[in-house]
Amino acid sequence: MVREATPDDVADIVAMVHELAAYEKAPDECTLTAAQLHTALFGSSPALFGHVVERDGAVLGFALWFLNFSTWRGVHGIYLEDLYVRPEARRGGAARALLSRLAQICRERGYARLEWFVLDWNTPARDAYAAMGATALTEWIPHRVDGAELARLADS
Repeated sequence: MVREATPDDVADIVAMVHELAAYEKAPDECTLTAAQLHTALFGSSPALFGHVVERDGAVLGFALWFLNFSTWRGVHGIYLEDLYVRPEARRGGAARALLSRLAQICRERGYARLEWFVLDWNTPARDAYAAMGATALTEWIPHRVDGAELARLADS
């Protein structure tokens, strides 16, 4: 079952975000706390949204997302920041159920697209997404500014 995340899910989601960071070989880079996630999802002006997938009352996975905007199409879309399903629940339809729910939200709200990034070496995820009809946008190269470079840019 897929449902919107609630404050009671925050601890499970934070734990899974840290599991995801370990899977992506960057556990030391993940500093998310329960307080931060609670504020982002349920604070006075939330800009982050979340869904969980559960079976028999146990949270098996999550999707955290926010709105983006297509200037070409003139409408919003969903940017999926993270999708994670615990290893013991993989290959059972949980990821598809989460993505299906986000696609339904796009359709219900008139959003143009659902987008996310996948690490190039994560072939199990890339294969699963391709099987669901997702297209790898190999012509688009993501860019990022953070840390000291972000501070320098802000000061320039």
